[in-house]
Amino acid sequence: MKNIFSKVILSGLVVGAAGLASAQKIDAKAKKILDDITANYKSKKNTYFKFSFGRGVNGQVTKTEPGIYYASGDKYKLKIMETEQIFDGNKIYNVNTEDMEVTVAKPNASSTMFSPINYLSTYRNDYNVIYNGKKFVNGVNTDFIKLTPIKSNGIQYVYLFVDSERKQMVKLEQYGSNKDVAVIAIKDYKENQDLDQNMFVFDKNKFKNYIITEL
Repeated sequence: MKNIFSKVILSGLVVGAAGLASAQKIDAKAKKILDDITANYKSKKNTYFKFSFGRGVNGQVTKTEPGIYYASGDKYKLKIMETEQIFDGNKIYNVNTEDMEVTVAKPNASSTMFSPINYLSTYRNDYNVIYNGKKFVNGVNTDFIKLTPIKSNGIQYVYLFVDSERKQMVKLEQYGSNKDVAVIAIKDYKENQDLDQNMFVFDKNKFKNYIITEL
């Protein structure tokens, strides 16, 4: 789990969750903010946003790529760089158009799936959570929350910047123990759209010339 963003997007790996809840410490204010945002996302028929995904080393982002994200309930579709990732509620499909390859994985009880808002749920078991006050991010006066793993998992800490008034995520920064950094900045948020009924369906017929691998 050295870099949840680049590893999951590029390699199609399912990330194992680490957790020792008995040692966990969660700040009450931070918990309320994250729970309110989670409830807001779950209350929508679907959500959509564009985002920029940056990555680098030694705390410095050296490359940034645009991405888009759709979600409805537990299902989601993510597009970034040459990769599309679909979770249909049962399996995760990673489609790499450059390599013409699809990897398929079925998550289990000890796994967690990638999404730009993944930490809104995984913090409950895997991280110590601290409220760090207010900070302006991309023109928004956000609430700044720090997550630190309660068990070694390759991540040093995660910063979440959220708009508590709108109950939306604004930015996420993840710093790895190996000094990798990954940043997701969310923009152009929309909700309750009329989506194609096959939005979260993987159609094998569209990938006849691809190598499909079941993990």
